[in-house]
Amino acid sequence: MGPNSMRLRMFCVTFFIAFPVVMMITLMHRNSSFGIFEEFSKGKVQGGGGTTQKHNVTAVLFTGGSNVQTNHFGMVGNVQNTTHENHGRKEENNDPVKNQRNASLSSTNNSSVHTVNHDDKDKLLGGLIAPGFDEASCISKVQSHIYRKTSPQKPSPYLISKLRGYEKIHRMCGPKSKAYNRHMIRILHSKNNSATTMCKYLIWTPANGLGNQMISLAATFLYAILTDRVLLVRFGKDIHGLFCEPFVNSTWILPKKSPFWNDEHIETYQKMLEIDMTKNSKEGLPSALFINLQYTPRGPEKFFHCDHNQELLNKIPLLILLSDQYFVPSLFMTPLFNMEITKMFPEKDTIFHHLGRYLFNPSNEAWRIISKFYDTYLAKANEITGLQIRVFKPHSTPHQAIMNLVLNCTLTHKLLPEIALKNPVSSTGKNHPINSVLVASLYPEYGDTLRTMYLKKPTVTGEVIKVYQASHEEHQKFYDNKHNMKAWVDMYLLSLSDKLVTTSQSTFGYVANGLGHLRPWLLYRLVKNGTHFPSCVRDVSMEPCFHNPPKHFCNGKPIENHISSFLYLRECQDVPWGVQIVNNGSI
Repeated sequence: MGPNSMRLRMFCVTFFIAFPVVMMITLMHRNSSFGIFEEFSKGKVQGGGGTTQKHNVTAVLFTGGSNVQTNHFGMVGNVQNTTHENHGRKEENNDPVKNQRNASLSSTNNSSVHTVNHDDKDKLLGGLIAPGFDEASCISKVQSHIYRKTSPQKPSPYLISKLRGYEKIHRMCGPKSKAYNRHMIRILHSKNNSATTMCKYLIWTPANGLGNQMISLAATFLYAILTDRVLLVRFGKDIHGLFCEPFVNSTWILPKKSPFWNDEHIETYQKMLEIDMTKNSKEGLPSALFINLQYTPRGPEKFFHCDHNQELLNKIPLLILLSDQYFVPSLFMTPLFNMEITKMFPEKDTIFHHLGRYLFNPSNEAWRIISKFYDTYLAKANEITGLQIRVFKPHSTPHQAIMNLVLNCTLTHKLLPEIALKNPVSSTGKNHPINSVLVASLYPEYGDTLRTMYLKKPTVTGEVIKVYQASHEEHQKFYDNKHNMKAWVDMYLLSLSDKLVTTSQSTFGYVANGLGHLRPWLLYRLVKNGTHFPSCVRDVSMEPCFHNPPKHFCNGKPIENHISSFLYLRECQDVPWGVQIVNNGSI
């Protein structure tokens, strides 16, 4: 029994030493960079119902005509021949911005703040972001400049001064301040605005999908700056947790106890126009007013862009604004605001670019998904091509018709390389660039088709094509937080592209190209089984299109042509009845 007892004791000692080591290694593996995609697939990271339990991330590698397989989580297998190509590729890349960015990414842990980057002075986006915020509460504000090229358009000193001035007003009059409680009580109990308030408020109410909400919120914020109002937002559960708080030491969320979550008994702007309030007189004006600027076939409520009406609105302490539109062009049409906007934005087509980067910083949860996806799949690329494919009528528009349109656009304009049918250039060497193609669509077929296309044949340039699709929800879900989280991740990732193709009339695409300072190629909108030539057109501006511009001058005469009537406004490339701000009035 002696020797056996000794062996038993040795076995137990060995087991209790080895077991924790094995468990530690297993946990480290599970918490590696692949863990996030397991969460995507299992629905743990805003999974969005049961329609996308697998294939939420599809990754494809093509090298020299050999197939590289992926498993159902999108993880790459059998990559021994491809990973060696990635080493040292950045030294051959001629883009110094990406060289520094990827050096930074590879030198630090994903969960930590990157301390080495292409331009640490751009950490605060040229002054857009105010210093002094709690960095742990919004990691994206600290790290976003590492992932994005430095914007060639710096915010003007005047815009920065206006933002800092607005932030002071927000801290003084915003929620949790003594002034807020005092003024809200006065506004609530006043039948008219004869009780003057030092603080004025603008409450934004969302409408439609996330893209519409973001462009309308940016427009509403500009309106708040122009009118010295405190912006408050009525975020529903579907938007909570997507963005960081934009204003230092304050909140933009309308408190849940506020009586102004209910606007049923608030007088409307339309009614105010109909009864023709006494000119410039405060008598009879309400203390709160509801303004509806949603898209309607008849156009928005008349004369919002006119000085006289803006002077009346300026006397009302609290406005509630409902919109799904980027109504900045109507502000630009207002003489009262035109010069101020021009001073803030000398480059006219950067309004959403600057305001969007200021307002919409991904929350820590969203940033964890974005940065992990980027670091795992996109960081090694020499070039990133974004494809946003929106199908407005999927039941009447065949997949192949849309795919033909996409291929016609991307191949004709050399956004993607053609397949080599004869005498292919070998792509097995180290000198061939990597083009990562990021597909954003509700449907998986488009990413799958591109994957198959580049798996079967090499490219004429020898370029290495990798195709990724982060999610596909099959259909748009309104008022769904998990769906909106995936949409926000897709928009932000697309904004990191070097080249971008979006779908006409899609506000989802407007957000991506605006944040990324990109003039996209706009795919023609198909609604049936057909073709269109040209398949896409290059946009003339980075600004979102205003689909619902005013139809009358301030004197009541119809506006026949916005282009000839207003400098810096042009017809939208994708919406002929819409208008868009351009930088050069001669375009």
